[in-house]
Amino acid sequence: MDVIDIILNVSFWTSVVRIATPFIFGTLGELICERAGILNLGIEGIMTVGALVGWMSVLFGADLWTGVALAAFSGMLFGLLLAVLTGPLALSQHVTGLGVTMLASGLAYYAFRVILPSTGNPPEITSFQVFVVPVLSDIPIIGQALFAQTPLTYLAFVTVVVVAYVLYRTPIGLVVRMVGENPKAVEARGINVHAVRIGAVMAGSALMAMGGAFLTLSAFNAFFTNMVAGRGWICIALVVFGSWHPGRALIGALFFAGIEAFQLRLQSVAGSMIPYQFFLMLPYIMSILALMVFSRRARAPKSLMVPFIAGQR
Repeated sequence: MDVIDIILNVSFWTSVVRIATPFIFGTLGELICERAGILNLGIEGIMTVGALVGWMSVLFGADLWTGVALAAFSGMLFGLLLAVLTGPLALSQHVTGLGVTMLASGLAYYAFRVILPSTGNPPEITSFQVFVVPVLSDIPIIGQALFAQTPLTYLAFVTVVVVAYVLYRTPIGLVVRMVGENPKAVEARGINVHAVRIGAVMAGSALMAMGGAFLTLSAFNAFFTNMVAGRGWICIALVVFGSWHPGRALIGALFFAGIEAFQLRLQSVAGSMIPYQFFLMLPYIMSILALMVFSRRARAPKSLMVPFIAGQR
């Protein structure tokens, strides 16, 4: 199988869409936070908590969608913590975000070991199954790739449309964007800037946790240590790659997932001639190069990472 065969293979594109799903959720969540002026570096830990809570909920009797909802709720709680610390208390967004990541990840691993102390291999659950959309799945190549996925993947694409519509077509979206651009103007209109930022961070963190829940409820059927594997940090880069726009962020997520899926298949072709470590670092090298090209034209929200103190002029 050569490079052309890999690219034209239906299973390759199916894998791209599947791999992109947690990146879509995480990138959209981070985008909402940053649009409101808050850099959420707690994303890695929040995704880890979402993965554990979703899986643990189903393991102890909840249905799959309840597991997703509980995962989102857990993300909102950590989002609330981060938003309060960086908003009304005006603490460093960098330090607070890293602290939330360490706290959330540590709590997730601790809870896993406390609840299942003697488990060598974590118990498996019945995860979301592939749902094939009639007629649409018969479209050559893209039919199987887009319309033969699990429900959470469909939800991720719907979420892109919803987030884009809310941000650019509704009053609340306008307020969120203005809070990230000029919070003093928002305050002058009598709107509570901190309340808007807290709400945006909680909503964004819920999406991040859903991205983590996808890993245990759809991609895999169990929780294990370090399963998020840096996906949260990649999502932060994808927000910049997408210039803080949901549609472009989706393209960035698919781009990174495409490189990831490509390197996995390339290993089987050239793995005997090239060390496998090269293939592992290939997606990150390509992402850095793409980020260098596209970030030159990207314009971040003007008040991103700028503390806001009510009443201060």
